[in-house]
Amino acid sequence: MTNVLFLCTGNSCRSQMAEGWARHLHGDRLTAHSAGVETHGLNQRAVQVMAEVGIDISRHRSQHIDQFTDITLDLVVTVCGHAHESCPVFQDATRIEHQGFGDPPRLTRRLTDEEAILDIYRQVRDSIGRWMETEFVDLI
Repeated sequence: MTNVLFLCTGNSCRSQMAEGWARHLHGDRLTAHSAGVETHGLNQRAVQVMAEVGIDISRHRSQHIDQFTDITLDLVVTVCGHAHESCPVFQDATRIEHQGFGDPPRLTRRLTDEEAILDIYRQVRDSIGRWMETEFVDLI
């Protein structure tokens, strides 16, 4: 089984969605984790939109990258620019790939309509899902 870590800034949204998609689509081929270079808590809108497609991430928790120093990782995927730029050094065998996705909290910060906000989260969720179904499989 390939041991994969999805890394973003706060481990609240994008990396959580990626972990959920990876477990859902490829759980028979990998062990998925997610973490952040900081911890911001689990984003409840991310939980909501993932549940809409039948993926439950409600029990995930926001974890810091330091929690993975003793775990052998085969692949680290950074899902935001900040995490990519701040990515720590891993063991020689660990491959690091970058696949950036839009940041729903940042993209929605000026919106007030809840449905418009959720639509942005859905767009990012779907982008991550499409990537997981197509390009990600070549990495594992």
